Amino acid sequence: MDEAIRKAGVLIEALAWIRQFRDRYVVVKLGGSALEQWEAVRSFLTDVVFMEAVGMRPILIHGGGKAISRAMNDAGIEPRFVQGRRYTDAKSLEIVSRILAEEICQSLVDEIQQQGGKAAGLSYLTQNCLIGEKLTLPGEDGKPIDLGSVGRVVDIRRELIEETCRSGSIPVIPSVVLDSEGRKLNVNADTAAAAVAGLLQAEKLVFLSDVPGIYLERDNPESLISHLEAHRCHRLIDEGTIDAGMVPKIEAALEALAAGVRKVHIVDGQMPHSVLLEVYSDQGVGTEIVP
Repeated sequence: MDEAIRKAGVLIEALAWIRQFRDRYVVVKLGGSALEQWEAVRSFLTDVVFMEAVGMRPILIHGGGKAISRAMNDAGIEPRFVQGRRYTDAKSLEIVSRILAEEICQSLVDEIQQQGGKAAGLSYLTQNCLIGEKLTLPGEDGKPIDLGSVGRVVDIRRELIEETCRSGSIPVIPSVVLDSEGRKLNVNADTAAAAVAGLLQAEKLVFLSDVPGIYLERDNPESLISHLEAHRCHRLIDEGTIDAGMVPKIEAALEALAAGVRKVHIVDGQMPHSVLLEVYSDQGVGTEIVP
């Protein structure tokens, strides 16, 4: 009986958040090491199905860097990175597109459906919803650095995404865009998720990471920061507290907040039901960043 009462208490705690977030968009980015453990992916997708079932409108955007690197290695192509971005030539682009849009996207859609939810893969193979343009980076000499077939999201087919959500389906979107001439471009999944969240004015943007959030001290779990304001993120980057692979994720988060997203969350993709605990409980389990 005590256990039953405890469960009821959890539901009551969640009720206020369920009411608050009804019909609100939440963009969730899945990628990297979070995709490497399928049991963790199943748990995460259960969270996404729950969100849709209680009235929220989840949108899943995914990358697949490690799977892409393995496929390129099998094809005898050595991955090349420029300022942290994967250089993408024509042969690499076909591998990237196949892994993301055909393999990973479809596996996520299939798993959602196996769990009783509805999902639709939105990509250049079905109905494209991400519109992009070619990306170049500024070089030290002031000349642009070419990254090959690499782009950024500049617009979305908003009506398509909204209609998919209204139909009760969860949009599953790989990080490949089409430009104005219909050419495919590889896009960083973090920046794609931030752009989509900003264009939709989403309630939340959630990054699944391989760590529970941002630490003041890298090796001290007790130093997890549960709440951050944007201006402090800039300071932590300048101080080196936020460094390495977390920097582009935080920069994407700050861009999303500047575009009107209300809150960004970073949670551990390997913790069971970390997304539900972060979104529908009073305390949360990761780091939330607010304007």
